[in-house]
Amino acid sequence: MPKILALFADVIIFVLVPWGFWRLINKTIPIAVIPILVGILLAVTHAPVQNLGIPSLYGTSIGWVAVLILAFTAGLEMWQTPEKEQDDPLPTPSLGRLLGGALVALAGPFLIGSVLVYYFFLPLRGWTPPHTTPLIGAMSVGLCMAVSALPVLIGVVRELSPGHRPIGHLALKLAVVDDAALWIGLAALQFVAKGSASLKGWTGLEFVAIALLAGLALAGSWATRNLKHPPLWVIWLAVPIYLAAGSWASMQLGLHELIGAYFAGAIMPPSWVRRLPVEQVGTFSLIWLAPMFFGHSGLHIDGDALTWPSVIASLMLVVLSVITKIGAVFLFPPAAGLNSRLRLSIGALLQCKGLMEIVAATILHQQGMISEFAFASLMVLAVISTVLTGPLFRLVAPKAPEATTR
Repeated sequence: MPKILALFADVIIFVLVPWGFWRLINKTIPIAVIPILVGILLAVTHAPVQNLGIPSLYGTSIGWVAVLILAFTAGLEMWQTPEKEQDDPLPTPSLGRLLGGALVALAGPFLIGSVLVYYFFLPLRGWTPPHTTPLIGAMSVGLCMAVSALPVLIGVVRELSPGHRPIGHLALKLAVVDDAALWIGLAALQFVAKGSASLKGWTGLEFVAIALLAGLALAGSWATRNLKHPPLWVIWLAVPIYLAAGSWASMQLGLHELIGAYFAGAIMPPSWVRRLPVEQVGTFSLIWLAPMFFGHSGLHIDGDALTWPSVIASLMLVVLSVITKIGAVFLFPPAAGLNSRLRLSIGALLQCKGLMEIVAATILHQQGMISEFAFASLMVLAVISTVLTGPLFRLVAPKAPEATTR
């Protein structure tokens, strides 16, 4: 089939059909999970979509660029979380308490998940990671279980009622820290997985990549202090430079390009970021371009790997992920004076995996750090946890007028 016709087929199956279904169900679940479900369904049924040229060459490229943009905007949104409103009566956490709460919310699910995966999941057939040690494989799955979906949460918080929005704002403060820790963790795991081999065979370009990242960070710091309000065209010119430079640098260092794209967005001057239509660009990419990446991710699942044992394993991962995340927040909330319902509400929001876990699992799968079976289970986990976020929050959240009472 001609490449352009294959692209049209890609768009129809993974963009237009999911969008139509999303509108039909009144946007009750995040749109990112629908093309994944379509891809998983096609993989499990062994539908002959390759006869249509799917995944198409152009669709793969467009989806890849779109997810790079999404990772970049996720970094930009480090500076776009809603500010505390004047009528927000929830206690303002100290920086130490906030960081401590974020650490516990991430470390609890990560440690418990890694241990349980190592002893109970990796011995299962097909779960052994192909290109790394079982310990690194278990930690990779544990990291995916611990992640919170910052971009999805921002959208969820915007849709909350005014009475519940303060709860969402506090959850977002934790998610910002957890999101940064995710990307740092992904980079660290890739370095550890490669061991000393990651330093062998350096050609010199790796030092250029490090210098480039340092230069971007220094330039952002200097601009934050000395060039807070440049002409808008200067900001737009800097955007592709940061994105391309960050992606290339991380790739040159042997890391995934998405890691560099995220950190490139995170180190842009905050005053510049606030003048960019971050939400609009991210939304456009999410709805109209990235679904081909998500759909192909679901399509790349080995249909034979999604057996009943792997489905049961996925459901067990969901239960473990939800319980450990909510439990960690409940035991060490981000601020003093929060009652039980408020703690459970914040935990229910933070257990959302969304786009971040999908991207993280895809990176780890491409690097051979998780198996086909683990990848399939993590994709199912991402879908279920994201869909559960709204119902879980409504189940445990206090009534809106009482949302801030002790």
